[in-house]
Amino acid sequence: MNSEPSRRKFLAQLGLTTVAASLPGWAEAFTGGESAASAMQLGCAAIAWGGKDAQAIREVGSLGFKGIQLRSNIYAEYGTKPEALKALLDEANIQMPVFSSGNANINLGTDEAKAQLEKHVGHARLVKGVGGKFLQLTNSSRPKEGKPTPEDLKKYGTLLTEIGKRTADEGITAVYHNHMEQLGETPEEVDQILAAVDTRYVKLLLDVAHYTQGGGNPAKAIGQYASILQVMHLKDVRAMTDATSNRRYQFVELGQGRVDLPAVFTALDKIKYSGWAIVELDSVPDPSRTPLEASTISRDYLRGKLKMKI
Repeated sequence: MNSEPSRRKFLAQLGLTTVAASLPGWAEAFTGGESAASAMQLGCAAIAWGGKDAQAIREVGSLGFKGIQLRSNIYAEYGTKPEALKALLDEANIQMPVFSSGNANINLGTDEAKAQLEKHVGHARLVKGVGGKFLQLTNSSRPKEGKPTPEDLKKYGTLLTEIGKRTADEGITAVYHNHMEQLGETPEEVDQILAAVDTRYVKLLLDVAHYTQGGGNPAKAIGQYASILQVMHLKDVRAMTDATSNRRYQFVELGQGRVDLPAVFTALDKIKYSGWAIVELDSVPDPSRTPLEASTISRDYLRGKLKMKI
């Protein structure tokens, strides 16, 4: 039996394999190895725990997340003693990379606006004290009727920049969080706000569920804003089917709604995102579940469906 054809075929295949192995991404695709998106750091937000922050810290740590996003309510207890908060975080083996600093309202008088600015600076000092990086900003400035004007959105961008300059003095980066029922509900509004900020001082926290509910494609937004994308919020959303509810939508655990999360992670992989991605639920959608149980569902989706290491 002549083995030369088989030998030539083997060598040809080996040559193709060698060439393919030199191509970007080949090893990950062929071997099932880690993608660039797997370099991101995964955390979980404490908001679903409804202010029970010590419990949230323990339980988020028990799920294997490396970080937690806490809210401004903790400032009253820990604002002057960040070392005590750091001790709680260390005990759970997690960080606090992102802090929800709250409202940045454009419709304030001079004294109120000054107090608002100093509030965010105080929060930034707490974040710095525990080794965090980012201060999340939202707003309550959306008109109750009608849409915001271009002037509203520009004014908000200017305010974000003002806050961002002050937090930068503390070594903390301000991040704008797109949000339903606020300035920045729709993709067009988000774009106008970001066009008005000084991106040296303000970056983007992209919430994929809010962006989807607002009519946007979060996977597209990831590519569009790659240069300023610093934090991700991972959540899902579905339409409300309860006729007695006044709300049109409900935030739910990952994989339980209509956000195209696989496409989101493909987009993150494409830009080689390695920042923080925070799993978030504003509240537990099923009252029979605890925050820990709801967060476990999201964690297991990331592990099982998206093959993320947690």
